[in-house]
Amino acid sequence: MKILVVSSYLPYPLFSGGSVRLYNLLKEVSVNNEITLICEKRAHQTENDIKELEKFCKKVITADRRKQWSVSNIFKSIFSKNSFLITGHTLEEIKKRIKEELSKNNFDLIHVETFYVMQNLPNVSIPIVLIEHNIEYLVYERFVDQTKSFIRPFLRIDVGKIKKEEEEFWKRATKLVAVSDEEKALINRSDVSIVRNGVDLEKFKFSDDHKSNRVLFIGDFKWIQNQNAIRLILDEIWPKIHLKNKALKLWIVGKNIPQNLKEKKEESIIFDENAPDKTEEIYEKADILLAPLFVGGGTSFKILEAMASGVGVVTTTLGAEGIVNKNSKELVIANSTDDLVLGVIKLVEDKDFRLDLIKNARKLIEEKFDWKKIAKELEYVYKEALK
Repeated sequence: MKILVVSSYLPYPLFSGGSVRLYNLLKEVSVNNEITLICEKRAHQTENDIKELEKFCKKVITADRRKQWSVSNIFKSIFSKNSFLITGHTLEEIKKRIKEELSKNNFDLIHVETFYVMQNLPNVSIPIVLIEHNIEYLVYERFVDQTKSFIRPFLRIDVGKIKKEEEEFWKRATKLVAVSDEEKALINRSDVSIVRNGVDLEKFKFSDDHKSNRVLFIGDFKWIQNQNAIRLILDEIWPKIHLKNKALKLWIVGKNIPQNLKEKKEESIIFDENAPDKTEEIYEKADILLAPLFVGGGTSFKILEAMASGVGVVTTTLGAEGIVNKNSKELVIANSTDDLVLGVIKLVEDKDFRLDLIKNARKLIEEKFDWKKIAKELEYVYKEALK
């Protein structure tokens, strides 16, 4: 098949879950198909990053991404029917390049990565496969619920716009793809397919010999949900863990750690903005991943990668979404600070429990979350769209 992929981001380097997903799927799908990628490129991304995608894409076309948080975007979204999200991702250069490629090539289908670039497509008669990483309006709704009360009414207007836009683009797609059963159930459409997030099993190798006494929190701190999670850990969870086991270290890994968080540093806490970019090397040095996720959506890559690597995971129901059910034998699921503390301590002190948990986790990853298997599921969706 000849496939035109239109994405809201260039999926390299692999610093975000979306990039990890699209990079691995394109890499696997390109074995049997011809891929042309048109996408937005951020200012920090280089020609070498584009060349990485050209190893398996026939062509990679980029347009510079506009700064999302600009006065222009804010005013445009306030005084139009479009949401702030759609406004920021509406690019004339992308529209132009899509039209050019469609006029010069006979593509079998268009794969769209995230609904908020759909408005850049012209009216076409070929099938469109739309991939939804999250139910975006629900992610924004959860975020708004945690903001200051005086700005919530204004933000909820934008959430309403996102919901309307997202549901309209679902109708326009020939095939719609979610990443989990939970999100499939939330979409008001009967024929939604599931193509899960995954793990590169050759990169993330299993080990049951983790003895560093490190409890890991990993994330990019430009995202407000990661800032909120680590504040919860530092203020309410870690002091209780440290009181029960003073040998443990909290290892906080990520870019853009706010200075006011680093001021909380003490002997048992390590702030690390210079950890290896290869996240598999980070998991080799950690015993437990602590991921108290209360905002967000989709399936968490850091949880999948930790499970593949033999790192015990303590997370919330939201963190486990799309991976396991509430009676999991592969993760410790807890939704209160006290239960999160108890989960970490149980993994540290009960060696048999921990060993069973991480072996069950790796088995699940191999069965359901291997990129090679997941790419076959995406190819099946493509074939269904062509019927």
